[in-house]
Amino acid sequence: MTTFRTMTNSNPNMNTTAIVLTMLLMMLPSVVVSGQQKPSTGYAPVNGLKIYYEVHGSGEPVVLLHGAFMAISGDWNDWIGELSKTRKVIAIEMQGHGRTADIERDITYENLADDVAGVLDYLKIRDADIVGYSLGGGVAIECAIRHPEKVRKVVSISAVIRRDGWVREALDFWPTFTWDAFKGTPVEAEYRRLSPTPDKFADFVNHIKAMALRPSDLGADKLKVTKAPIFFIHGDADGVRLDHIAEMYRLKGGEIHGDMRPRPASRLAILPNTTHVTLMERRRVIVPMINDFLDTTPQ
Repeated sequence: MTTFRTMTNSNPNMNTTAIVLTMLLMMLPSVVVSGQQKPSTGYAPVNGLKIYYEVHGSGEPVVLLHGAFMAISGDWNDWIGELSKTRKVIAIEMQGHGRTADIERDITYENLADDVAGVLDYLKIRDADIVGYSLGGGVAIECAIRHPEKVRKVVSISAVIRRDGWVREALDFWPTFTWDAFKGTPVEAEYRRLSPTPDKFADFVNHIKAMALRPSDLGADKLKVTKAPIFFIHGDADGVRLDHIAEMYRLKGGEIHGDMRPRPASRLAILPNTTHVTLMERRRVIVPMINDFLDTTPQ
């Protein structure tokens, strides 16, 4: 952790919480999923991008969408091994992330959701379940809003539908954040290792910052009428306001007495003593819940 202390001390005005989240996640080792066949990989030409994807396993398709600054290896590691035992897992690296080069286009939930739909078309997959973490969770919800015919179910892990869904501490981080905070860190190293434009790390970080500062609202009314059931998964300390979590779940039919009338198809889980980063370490708890949700036929 010496590198992290040096980095944060160089900018005393920077809120360290969000940096810790990103740094810890990137420090998770990139591993090859053991016991699995080598995935098929490729680049889907979609909306001016060449989007890198991997396909693991066979069965009903499920799309995995990573968080900001991440790649497939950074977020999903052993998750792919577990989910691909019974499903066809399509892991995507979104605009500017991993092996997918950035382009002169705003990074928005709308654009990224359209890209996911384009990848499904390219792979000739009619519809799929979508699992997303953080940025990817918001994109997964937006996919259900913009492309309802392509989305069966959504699992949204630690995401919001409005920018003000994050706690104040998280929102206050971005205005003073600069790309050089990542100099010499695993975030920068992973970008340079994977990106087709390894020298444009600063531009990429600034592109993500612009998205984070831009007002965003997927629309409560739009979420309420989505056809796809949504499983909202959060930690009790993951940076999302608890009232915002409750709002999202209520919009999808929550807050009922399930012993007295049918339960909604959507679900909510809040894991104790769990942060934005450590949610990804709770694979052994979360993956069985995801499998049960995806396998269940709505009542």
